[in-house]
Amino acid sequence: MRLSEQEYQDLMQRMGVPPAERTALQEVPQEVQQQATAKGIQRPFRGNKTEAAYMALLEARKRSGEVVWYGFEAVTLKLADDTRYTPDFAVILADMTIEMHEVKGFWRDDARVKIKVAAAMFPFRFFAVKKEKGGAWSVEKF
Repeated sequence: MRLSEQEYQDLMQRMGVPPAERTALQEVPQEVQQQATAKGIQRPFRGNKTEAAYMALLEARKRSGEVVWYGFEAVTLKLADDTRYTPDFAVILADMTIEMHEVKGFWRDDARVKIKVAAAMFPFRFFAVKKEKGGAWSVEKF
């Protein structure tokens, strides 16, 4: 899912990002994406609209200095033999706290179980975020 420049600017406006702090949405040249992917640096974003909206929020938090780094599906956690969990976003905050964020429109039973198991097994903070009507994000901590 890719946002057009206008969709991105509209999103920034809805999120309350002042015009002076908004950056232009820039396409990464295909050659750069291929080189980065080959080196394992970054994969092109392949999320849905809700994940794209949340990524824009993380980007705003990064520009404000609250977030140092985030990655989409950048971490996979092994929960048991043949059972893995890949959170939507791995996030490193300015105080170096590591968080895993799951973006949900709705929950399937196995997804809720996996995030609870991961929260019990790993020393990260786990959150589920959901976009509510009106544009606000609700947050559930595990």
